[in-house]
Amino acid sequence: MIPLSVLGDGNDGIIKKIGGKPEVRKHLENLGFIVGDTVNVITEQNGNIIVRVKEARIAISKEMASKIYV
Repeated sequence: MIPLSVLGDGNDGIIKKIGGKPEVRKHLENLGFIVGDTVNVITEQNGNIIVRVKEARIAISKEMASKIYV
């Protein structure tokens, strides 16, 4: 398991675990980050990571991405 923040541009991963405080986990879940789903890292720009999850593009901070393990 590695954090989403180090997965690299263009790579896919299956979400294995979401860490952090309960409110952080709930926020990420509301954005579509669900354990077992596939996530694709599109690119990293200005400290943010743009990912595709559930056919939607989402920009999250590197700090938030480090709480998602694939």
